[in-house]
Amino acid sequence: MAGVRWPPEDSDLNPPRPAAATAAAAAAEQMISDDDRSVAADSWSIKSEYGSTLDDEQRHADAVDMLSGCNFPAASDYSSDKEGPDSNEVEASLLGLQSYWDASYAEDLANFHEHGQAGEIWFGIEVMDTVATWTKILCANISQSHKSEGSSNSGPDPASISKDLSSWGVLDIGTGNGLLLQELAKQGFSDLTGTDYSEGAIVLAQKIATRNGFPNINFMVDDVLETKLNRKFHLVMDKGTLDAIGLHPDGQMKRLMYWESVSNLVAPGGILVITSCNSTKDELLQEVENFNHKMLDIQDLDQDQEGSDENVVFQYLDHVRTYPTILFGGIEGSRVCTVAFQRL
Repeated sequence: MAGVRWPPEDSDLNPPRPAAATAAAAAAEQMISDDDRSVAADSWSIKSEYGSTLDDEQRHADAVDMLSGCNFPAASDYSSDKEGPDSNEVEASLLGLQSYWDASYAEDLANFHEHGQAGEIWFGIEVMDTVATWTKILCANISQSHKSEGSSNSGPDPASISKDLSSWGVLDIGTGNGLLLQELAKQGFSDLTGTDYSEGAIVLAQKIATRNGFPNINFMVDDVLETKLNRKFHLVMDKGTLDAIGLHPDGQMKRLMYWESVSNLVAPGGILVITSCNSTKDELLQEVENFNHKMLDIQDLDQDQEGSDENVVFQYLDHVRTYPTILFGGIEGSRVCTVAFQRL
């Protein structure tokens, strides 16, 4: 049920915005058209990252400049008497532009300094907790299955599982305020890295982690589409980042870049966990299948031989089944999905 988007849950407190941030937001509102605001409001789903040395006025001006060159659908294209867009495509919006998130995270960082607030948790606290707990169980089961091969032990040892999880290298791409990594730390993971293309998001995440007692989480500036990381991770987390990438005017091309990059970040046998509200489980499975076929075609050209399943990059592993469901247009689904893929 792609395209069903609910607004994010409110954070614990909603302090007033600093005067500078409020003025910047007012200026942006004057510069951005009603159509663009409508598209952005409809695509509430992803809070990406802040981070720019530009002042607020320049950030918003840059966003408006980029929007002026984007081919957003005309207002008439949204009318109900027209055939809807492909269910696998998400319309581009302001939320796909880094400039938008620069301004948004500037406000979050200012609020943190003035009020101690960490900002909003996209998809809500319950979803974040579910993702962290479910991921721990998934990884623990994988570790236990590896140990059980050739062993007569008949049950998991909690101490052993905790030790195993501490050895898992974990990467959270598009980490934002870094709160998901803190939840994973509570579940027993300790080799934790969060990356984001926005320097300000990393500054915010570091400050929050230090304040909350997680100074050992490693945060660094890195764009997943042009990653400079030369390490592979046992577990890669994505909570909303692929959604945000898909909202860019060049979203389809950038999504392909995403899969190519992530395939190089997940270690063989490792796990990629994606949480999305702009794609259903089946749509993510189809996207992975398309990527696998593309990679097989490339290998066939390079090696001049027929492809085989042995060369598949990702395969479906599991998904969260406990999210509440809703009925929309006669179709049952949930506002968010979490799917795990294994790197082969």
